Amino acid sequence: MGWGLRPKVAQWLYVTIVWPTISFAFLVWWPGCQTASTKSKLSKVQRLACLGITGAFQTTPTSAMEVLVCLPPLDLVIQGEARSTAHRLWGLGCWSYLHPQQGHSRILTRLQGSDPIFNTRVDFMRPVYNLEPKYRVTMLTREE
Repeated sequence: MGWGLRPKVAQWLYVTIVWPTISFAFLVWWPGCQTASTKSKLSKVQRLACLGITGAFQTTPTSAMEVLVCLPPLDLVIQGEARSTAHRLWGLGCWSYLHPQQGHSRILTRLQGSDPIFNTRVDFMRPVYNLEPKYRVTMLTREE
């Protein structure tokens, strides 16, 4: 019997704790994922996780370990989440273009220019809450 976490537990911890921590506020800092230095840093984090999950040798390529444990590259995950969130916010009418060609606002401009599906609205219905009770309570007392 070996020591340490089982591979499935290590992967679960990485995907449920480390990924959300790293990708917090991704919609704002996704342009940073375009730089080589950020991609390198994200790749190092992913490599450490893959080594911990697989127990592979230090010389094993990161991409091979990612394929073995079914983990897409972290920079692509962040960009994909940013794309879907931007489209959802735009479809709900919650997206505002402060500077459409600068910073995080340009993701939607890129999406709408590259793929016509991102020019469509999303199907959304506003919830309606009816708080009126559909019943009446009658309290009966027993007289003795």
